[in-house]
Amino acid sequence: MYIPNSKWTWLFVVIVVIQAAVILGLESYVFADFQIHLQTVKAVDSKSSTKTIPTFLSLYIFGFVYELVLAYDALRLKNTIQIIGLCICNVGLLIYGAVQIEQIQEAVDLLDGIGALDNDLWDQTKPILIAIPCILGLTSVLMIGVAWKLYDEFAWTIYKHISADLRMKRRYLTYQIYIALLKFDFFFFLGFTVQFVVVVTGRTNTEFALTIAAIPVTIIILVFAAYFTRRESTAGMCAVIVLYIGGLAYFLFKLVRMYQPSREAEYTSARRSLTFFAVITLLLIVSTIVNAIICTINFHKGLKPHIWKPRKSNDEEKSTEMGPQTPGDDNPSRMMID
Repeated sequence: MYIPNSKWTWLFVVIVVIQAAVILGLESYVFADFQIHLQTVKAVDSKSSTKTIPTFLSLYIFGFVYELVLAYDALRLKNTIQIIGLCICNVGLLIYGAVQIEQIQEAVDLLDGIGALDNDLWDQTKPILIAIPCILGLTSVLMIGVAWKLYDEFAWTIYKHISADLRMKRRYLTYQIYIALLKFDFFFFLGFTVQFVVVVTGRTNTEFALTIAAIPVTIIILVFAAYFTRRESTAGMCAVIVLYIGGLAYFLFKLVRMYQPSREAEYTSARRSLTFFAVITLLLIVSTIVNAIICTINFHKGLKPHIWKPRKSNDEEKSTEMGPQTPGDDNPSRMMID
């Protein structure tokens, strides 16, 4: 697996790697500082507030590691849609970073009030928590600028891969959007589920077991969703769309339940964060359903060979473009479309 060798590609890699390294370092410091200051008090072991900060920080750290993986995957596939999605995701992480400041402050104040924390923790961590969204704001602007250049650079590759057929290019674009959405669906669903399982109180054993079981089931659904799309299985996609609608109903139920007066106390320690993840996940599911329907409509119209055909590396593309051509020769990189 190779990464295209261009200055914009490597600049994008540098921005993403440096951003991840800096944010991971800051978040790890805050995480370690919290663990050091946390007092061993048995009375608060059952309090969800003791789990709020580690859960938020761990999830945030995982978000940037996952973003690194998606960045490599997007550059490897020359997927401009996924690169644009990464820029949007980065802005989402910026918003989440701003949300976590107030959420962590509330958790610290509560734990400080019951003697579970040293009182100087917030003074030490506040500047770091404020710096994180500022850093993400700068890197997001840089990523968007480089993504614009990569869009122009990769557009030629897509043209050679699909040819000039506008209808086929639209079908391929829809397919790219759908696959990118599946990858982001995984992170936001997992983020919501982890917070619900770890932080939220008042769950029944049945609800807890069903929530845990939903994680591997979701992964299986997303894997098969991509598989059925590549194989152009109409029956499989119809089944997946039905499951998407079930997931949509599940998140709507959870979002409404968080704001019911009778249930409000259970979500106090993480309601803002859960609301953020639930709303983003709902938007992603709706977008995924729409694109899944369009992809299904596009089945058996000539796109499948282009999806399964491997792309050439940079060296192969250059040798094809610069190699000697006779007037009667056909371009081997051009694909005929029915």
